[in-house]
Amino acid sequence: MRIGVLSGGVGGARFLRGLVGVVAPEDVAVIGNVADDLEVLGLHVSPDLDSILYTLAGLGDDERGWGRADETWHALEAVAELGGDAWFRLGDRDLGLHLVRTELLRGGASLSEVTGRLAEAVGLEVALLPATDDPLRTFVETPAGTFAFQTWFVGRGHRDEVDAVHYTGAPEAKPAPGVLEALASAELILIAPSNPYVSIGPILAVGPIRAALETRSVPCVAVSPLVGGRAVKGPADRMLARMAGGTTPAHVAAYYAGLIDALVVDEADAPAELDEGVRCVVTKTLMTDLEAARRLAGAVLDAAGAVA
Repeated sequence: MRIGVLSGGVGGARFLRGLVGVVAPEDVAVIGNVADDLEVLGLHVSPDLDSILYTLAGLGDDERGWGRADETWHALEAVAELGGDAWFRLGDRDLGLHLVRTELLRGGASLSEVTGRLAEAVGLEVALLPATDDPLRTFVETPAGTFAFQTWFVGRGHRDEVDAVHYTGAPEAKPAPGVLEALASAELILIAPSNPYVSIGPILAVGPIRAALETRSVPCVAVSPLVGGRAVKGPADRMLARMAGGTTPAHVAAYYAGLIDALVVDEADAPAELDEGVRCVVTKTLMTDLEAARRLAGAVLDAAGAVA
């Protein structure tokens, strides 16, 4: 079965690791968020793509939840000692990837070409596709001002409440090569358990990608990122509460109105009433380990079969 997955970083990557444990990795195409990308110390960093790449290649730090395992921080410590900008944490091993990516981009390669080369270098069998090669960046409006996503999320510790989210560059952004083809050939489309506003929203802000989901002829199943109305990690619950009015499965499903056939929610969020036409599937969604992620992936596939 060919599967297309829209995914953000940490939560999406963990789900994907479970998914490729129950289906053939070569049948999975991942469309990753790039609106979190930023330049750090002159290097192009793609946090969500990198989280997916590291996790699926078995290189990620499971305890920290981001970056590479067995990391050291000597370069960043030297940057701080020299008065440089050290607010965004880049480990020594991680820097190697960003150096290669930046060199290739400056040499004229597109982000999708670079991502493909990096994925091949670490042995990924899934197709990892940036949503777009064009400039696309998330900005959040808060009572303290409007901030670029990483400035708000990392620099300010996402402590500011968010009133609105904007995707700069979205009207002009075109899907990266292979994205629409992956969705058109998919027998199932999944939306990983990622923050709807800042992880999945930017992908859907690319018009032809949203249109592909709206006109799909195959099931589309989303996984809620909440457990008991709370985010496992990050500000998704606070954002939904403030901008959507609540953190129930219905509030999550409403964000994907017209795009999904089923929403998979945790047992702690049951029972749940969703709009007509959207099936609610209840299971354990907390991915405490690889086996739990595989069980969740299996439940999602079962849900897809029930709405096909």
